[in-house]
Amino acid sequence: MNKPFLVIIVFLLFFIACKNEKDPFHISKQHVGFLTDSTQVKDLEVIFAKDSLVKFTSGDEFAGNINNIQVFEKGGKKLLVLSPKHSLDSTSVIQNVQIVDSRYKTRENISSLSTFKDITSTYKVSRINNLINSVVVFVNEINAAFTIDKKELPANLRFDMNLTIEATHIPDNAKIKYFFLNWNN
Repeated sequence: MNKPFLVIIVFLLFFIACKNEKDPFHISKQHVGFLTDSTQVKDLEVIFAKDSLVKFTSGDEFAGNINNIQVFEKGGKKLLVLSPKHSLDSTSVIQNVQIVDSRYKTRENISSLSTFKDITSTYKVSRINNLINSVVVFVNEINAAFTIDKKELPANLRFDMNLTIEATHIPDNAKIKYFFLNWNN
């Protein structure tokens, strides 16, 4: 009588352990795949052991001290662009993650292929910034910023940077140009 009960418990534990396997392409407020908001630059080699990392190190004042780290699959497909909080510091945490590969998705299936309607039907827009060639839609709920090219907007909204762009001004079918997660630690 105890053996069947023990077999059921072992089976359930095995099932639960298998189910907890982390999705390498899942996005949430504090993580992108296996990256977290506390991941340090020195940990990237381990996290992306099966992928290739390309580090740009500026040594010139014209480069603006940007030390982005690009992550590529072994086949050459770009996955992510990571920006450390501090340049040339292996203990620095990742501050910004640009989502390039469309396989990275939130639980609600928001990815780099999503449209403005996908974003607004899933999340509350926190604010919208009007830039020279694009608008940036911020969603605090997941620490995300979605950049939409102004070519996606009606012609009368494309050239005036002083206009306050509202969510109602952006067409539902406007495509995302860039998708970022910001971790301001």
